[in-house]
Amino acid sequence: MSYDKVEQAKKTIIGTKQTVKAIRAGIVTEVIIAQDAEEKVIAPVLEEAEIHSIQVTHVESREKLGHACGIQVGAAVVAITG
Repeated sequence: MSYDKVEQAKKTIIGTKQTVKAIRAGIVTEVIIAQDAEEKVIAPVLEEAEIHSIQVTHVESREKLGHACGIQVGAAVVAITG
């Protein structure tokens, strides 16, 4: 399950803007996107991930994704680095 992958990752980046910056910097190995996130929020990440051939995995819930990252709010996008 991708939530486990996020919990076990040594370094994650949370949020759309930070994820796009990290993809452009070449440090992202995988992007996790919540299916219940708004399209306008995740579109820039999907575009950058496609350009840079980054694997994209979808999970069901922003709430669960945020919890897997150790934050108290939902997360639409999480990048795993290194």
